[in-house]
Amino acid sequence: MVSVLIREAKEGDCGNILRLIRELAEYEKLSDQVKISEEALRADGFGENPFYHCLVAEILPAPGEPQGPCVVGYGLYYFIYSTWKGRNIYLEDIYVKPEYRGQGIGSKIIKKVAEVALDKGCSQLRLAVLDWNKGAMDLYKALGAQDLTEAEGWHCFRFEGEAMRELAGK
Repeated sequence: MVSVLIREAKEGDCGNILRLIRELAEYEKLSDQVKISEEALRADGFGENPFYHCLVAEILPAPGEPQGPCVVGYGLYYFIYSTWKGRNIYLEDIYVKPEYRGQGIGSKIIKKVAEVALDKGCSQLRLAVLDWNKGAMDLYKALGAQDLTEAEGWHCFRFEGEAMRELAGK
């Protein structure tokens, strides 16, 4: 078992975070949708009023190993609000490099986000998963998550691009 540290991301981690975002998008077969840049991640996550927060999973080298720590996963989250439940936290992305899966790293990231949520007075931790990603769904259920599509029939929608401009009258 490798030694892993889950820590808050620093501005200097943005290059690694972007690399992992691209790997996640490739895994989800949605690479063409990644438009974010390292500069945007830096500005949006590390300014005065950050739009997001991020944890990174860092593998620590064994004593005597020449290489330094290596970022192998991340969890990117932000705060949302429910008119029924109040403060919530939304886990936008959770990703662990394939060669490090099955070692509890993803669970550690989720548990740390839950800890942040409780510390901030949140009543819910929310996330979404693609319908074909059975491994992720099984993990979330094993950790105690409820599948809202199964339980309540919720469907997610979004507006973007031209639809959003038209909606806004621009």
